Amino acid sequence: MALGSALVTSALVLIDLMPRIVALPVAPHSGAEVLDRCRRLAEAFRANGRPVVLVRVERPNVTEQPAGSNLVDGLVQPGDVVVVKRTIGAFHDTDLHGQLQSRGVDTVVLAGLVTTMGVESTARAASDHGYEVQFVADAMSGLAADEHDFTVERIFPRFGEVRNTEAYT
Repeated sequence: MALGSALVTSALVLIDLMPRIVALPVAPHSGAEVLDRCRRLAEAFRANGRPVVLVRVERPNVTEQPAGSNLVDGLVQPGDVVVVKRTIGAFHDTDLHGQLQSRGVDTVVLAGLVTTMGVESTARAASDHGYEVQFVADAMSGLAADEHDFTVERIFPRFGEVRNTEAYT
């Protein structure tokens, strides 16, 4: 399904595209490949007037965040929503749900790093909040290829639809 025919109530939610996480040895797709596909997804969503949400993590109870804890340079564009989380998932103790509700969003399209951590945790909470969930399998990656593959093939289909970047761009 091309993005143009998707619901106008869908939002792209990109998880943890921060230099220190993009640089991790992830698989089956490199951090650079995931970042490139996420940039293309974000451009397509923006071009179609759909919200783009960029989520990054901050470690709680520390005076200074590790180097590379901001979002990758140039990723955030005017009109994007930035959410700072302090847990694995993007919903707990953040304004993500309120931001999505205020924009009339009922479907979240998830991508980013890493598959079995931030993406999966956010997906489970999105489902609990009543959102339809879609996953962009080639725009995310895991700490190990077998973890990613198992989750994409066996877990994510139980929560929503699994697609690739080309379905949206």
